Amino acid sequence: MSLPSPQLLLEHFGVFVSSITGVLAARGKKIDLFGVLVLALVTAFGGGTVRDVLVGDLPVAWLRGPGLLINATVAALLTFFVARFYKLPHRALVVADALALAFFTMLGTQKGVALAFSPPVAVLLGVVTGVAGGIARDVLTGEVPMVFRPEIRLYATAALCGAAVFVALHGLGVGGSLATAAGAGLVLALRLAAIYWKLSLPLFEAR
Repeated sequence: MSLPSPQLLLEHFGVFVSSITGVLAARGKKIDLFGVLVLALVTAFGGGTVRDVLVGDLPVAWLRGPGLLINATVAALLTFFVARFYKLPHRALVVADALALAFFTMLGTQKGVALAFSPPVAVLLGVVTGVAGGIARDVLTGEVPMVFRPEIRLYATAALCGAAVFVALHGLGVGGSLATAAGAGLVLALRLAAIYWKLSLPLFEAR
């Protein structure tokens, strides 16, 4: 029996964590269990679906077998019932979302590199994979997407930097596992540092 590939493991981690953020985003919205499951699945699969459609890799990853769908559903159900009995802090959503952003950004960038796209395109695929699911989740819950909110702190910027580091290290011949760890670590570090120290890009405001 062969072990799952590192990319598949990364995809499962990303799907699991993203599904949790979809459930936590429904908190206080008076959404029933079915609606929570929809939010969780949209969050978990939105970025990967957009990525695969853009590159023409069809059917999209989560339709090729039941594993990812079961993973996301189990994560959503567990979080839904735990959150009904224990008040999870808002910080849990932010940290979980930062982890999901790091995982999915690396997945999208890896796919761009594997398909021999140019470095800028590979970086863009990483950013799209990282943020698209969260955008869809926030739109469905009637919120301004996190990627556009200045108080969320370096969201897409963190994904962009992490993807760029992965592509640069890959171009220098660094192994895939090390490049992935460096890129994901940078995404996570930038997000958490920006949250802690309230770092953000300049706002576009009229004088």
